[in-house]
Amino acid sequence: MGRRSPLSVEAMNSKQQTVRLSDGHFIPILGFGTYAPQEVPKRKATEATKIAIEAGFRHIDSAAMYQNEEEVGLAIRSKIEDGTVKREDIFYTTKLWVTFHRPELVQVCLEQSLKKLQLEYVDLYLIHFPTSLMAMEKCKDAGLTKSIGVSNFNRRQLEKILNKPGLKYKPVCNQVECHPYLNQGKLLDFCKSKDIVLVAYSALGSHREKQWVDQTSPILLDDPVLGSMAKKYKRTPALIALRYQLQRGVVVLAKSFTEQRIKENMQVFEFQLTPEDMNVLDGLNKNIRYIAASDFKGHPDFPFGDEY
Repeated sequence: MGRRSPLSVEAMNSKQQTVRLSDGHFIPILGFGTYAPQEVPKRKATEATKIAIEAGFRHIDSAAMYQNEEEVGLAIRSKIEDGTVKREDIFYTTKLWVTFHRPELVQVCLEQSLKKLQLEYVDLYLIHFPTSLMAMEKCKDAGLTKSIGVSNFNRRQLEKILNKPGLKYKPVCNQVECHPYLNQGKLLDFCKSKDIVLVAYSALGSHREKQWVDQTSPILLDDPVLGSMAKKYKRTPALIALRYQLQRGVVVLAKSFTEQRIKENMQVFEFQLTPEDMNVLDGLNKNIRYIAASDFKGHPDFPFGDEY
């Protein structure tokens, strides 16, 4: 299982707790995810992101593929303009989609995101699906992103990058699906050994994403173990699942467009799970992947065929 990184009492009380990345920048350990199914109006991303920033979120995660960066950017800028935050308070992540993987298009994709956001730079630029990192390095050199990382890479693909001759900047993080049913323990240990931060998406399961998810898969938040722990700690099953990740040393993205839940998710800093309960949650692992990306199975870089 992943090695523990317990949070101190001081850290638990801080809404701004961060983890140091290998390049010296810092990433807030709790992030706000902005992806929504196509049927959700794009303006909801603006409303939800504003609520998230007001509630204390400082790490905002989006992507070109989400088609909502204009709306998310509007929310960020409005909270800067009204004095709630400064630009440097916000850690913004965007991602390179597969249609822009040709080296000459990598920076173009980022520049398009920045234009939609109306921001001068992003804090983290990720490869959304495994491919070369070299063109990403040029974006960092150009000052368009502070850090570069990867998403959905397995151990073999990470090692291939890390062992590449002439590597200028190693990826600072690997954003992957991670939750109690897919706890990624082996990948987490490997990433920690290489000073790569693991970032968890679909941390609460993804059953609502009908476009991507097999609807016969079990619903994570209905798990009786999470339910009983929620009663024990007087929290919600979602907060138990989020807290589990933080205590493992995982940066976690919490996604909701509901004001009550957005604010509620900030309570993750107000309690701590016992080592015994952490072990029980480790035992929930079933290697269930909600986002299987089956459409990419024939791709030579498909990452989910390996054990981890």
